[in-house]
Amino acid sequence: MTKLPLLLLALTLTLTAHAQQRAPVRMPEVTSTAPPTGLAEEQPVGETGRPAWTSHRRFTTTRVYIQKEPWEIGVEQWWRVREKRDGTVEHKFQEEIEIGLPHRMQFDIYLDWFADGDGRARYADTAFELRFAFADWGKIPLNPAIYVEYKIVDPAQGPDVYELKLLLGDQLAPRLHWGLNVVFEQEIGGARTTEWQVSQGVSYTILDDKLSAGIEMKYVNETERHARGDAAHKFLIGPSVQWRPTANTHVDLTALWGTNEDSPNFEGFVVLGFDFGSAAGGGHKYQPTSVRSN
Repeated sequence: MTKLPLLLLALTLTLTAHAQQRAPVRMPEVTSTAPPTGLAEEQPVGETGRPAWTSHRRFTTTRVYIQKEPWEIGVEQWWRVREKRDGTVEHKFQEEIEIGLPHRMQFDIYLDWFADGDGRARYADTAFELRFAFADWGKIPLNPAIYVEYKIVDPAQGPDVYELKLLLGDQLAPRLHWGLNVVFEQEIGGARTTEWQVSQGVSYTILDDKLSAGIEMKYVNETERHARGDAAHKFLIGPSVQWRPTANTHVDLTALWGTNEDSPNFEGFVVLGFDFGSAAGGGHKYQPTSVRSN
C-alpha cells in the first residue's frame, strides 16, 4: 500500500508534462510593420489597427490607406494656386466630405470650382470616390489600397473623367512616414486625354501629434487621343508641412516647383480639415481581432 501514493504521484507528473508539451502556443498578432514607438500618432487606432497619423491627410499629393472609421465623417477645404509657364495664375477650390464605411472602405464627395486672374469663378465638377484597403494595417507590406473616382464635369469645362489609384504607405522608422500613389486618369470624351501619374511624400514628425514636415513630389505623363506619341512630361517637387492645432483639426501646406518646360512654374496647396470621430482624437483604440470577437 505504501507504493500506491508514489505511483499516483508519478502518474500525475507524467500526465502534466504530457499536457504541457501538447498545449498550443499563441503567437502574437502583427499589427504594424514598423518598430514600436512611444509617439501618440504612431499608436494603433480603429478597427484596422492603423496608426493614428493616417486619420489626417498627411500629404496633399498622396493618399495613404483609409482615414475614417465606419460612419465617421471628415470635411476639408482645399485651395490650390497654379502659376503656368505663360505667367497666368489659376486658383482651384475644393470642398470635400469623407465618410468611413465598414469593411475597410471610405466614400468621399468633392465639389471643385476655379477662379482665374480676373476674379471670376466657375463651377468645374463634382466627383465621387470609393477607396478600399485590402487588409488590416501591417498585414500586407506597404498596406495597399485601391481608389476609384468618377468626376461629373460641367460640359463647358470638358468631358467626364474616371480615375484609378493604387495607394501605398507605411512608417519607415520612428517619426518617419511615407506614401506613394500610382494613378491612371482618363477622359471619356473630347480629346480623350490620358494621364499617368506617380506621386510620393515623406514626412518627419517634429512634435508628436502636432507638427510634421517633409517633401512631396509628383510626375505626370499626359497624352491626347491623336498624339499618343507626343507626351507631356511634368515633374514637380517641394516641401510640405502639417500642423495640428487640435486633436481633430489639421492644416496642410505644400509648395511644389516645376522642374521642366512641360511643368507649371509653381503649384501651392493649402488644406484645412476637421475630423468628426474618436479615432482622429486618439479615443478609439485598436483591439486585436481575437479580442473583438469575444
